[in-house]
Amino acid sequence: MDSAITQNTRSSQVPPKALVVMGVAGCGKSSLGEAVAARLGWHLIEGDDFHSAEAVQKMRSGTPLTDADREGWLDRLGALLQNEAATGVVLTCSALRKVYRERLRAAVPGLSFAFMHIEQAVAEARVAARTDHLFPASLVASQFATLESPTGEAGVVTLDATQAIATLAQQAEAWMTRPASN
Repeated sequence: MDSAITQNTRSSQVPPKALVVMGVAGCGKSSLGEAVAARLGWHLIEGDDFHSAEAVQKMRSGTPLTDADREGWLDRLGALLQNEAATGVVLTCSALRKVYRERLRAAVPGLSFAFMHIEQAVAEARVAARTDHLFPASLVASQFATLESPTGEAGVVTLDATQAIATLAQQAEAWMTRPASN
């Protein structure tokens, strides 16, 4: 993927005040989420902080999560988004499947997504280099197997995750603050 962003127009007249930074492990969700939240003056919600203890244990042991494992987590995240959307919120969440994104969109109509596109080998290398994260590199392949690319969905901007976080944050902020198209 080149350095240009791929974007789809938002359908609402009022720019949304809720953004999900999404993608596989190792794409830079947390770093970008923090940078975008700071630029916009919005609250940051780190999605990994809301996994159940059982889900965390599964991931630490190298067992991929199932759709059932993610249901309660997605419900918690949707409720958090609803509570914060009026004042502005950035959520980091893998949101790998379309059904997961639809569940979050049901909680906050007009929800926007910044998809961090990355190649599997790069994500695996990044995750392997981490020493303090709950997610082992052995699970990256399962995330790519689960991923249903959101590119082409309404309300999604696709970013090249290999770019500098400052560049990506500037692109995401510009996309979130531009006037909505009719």
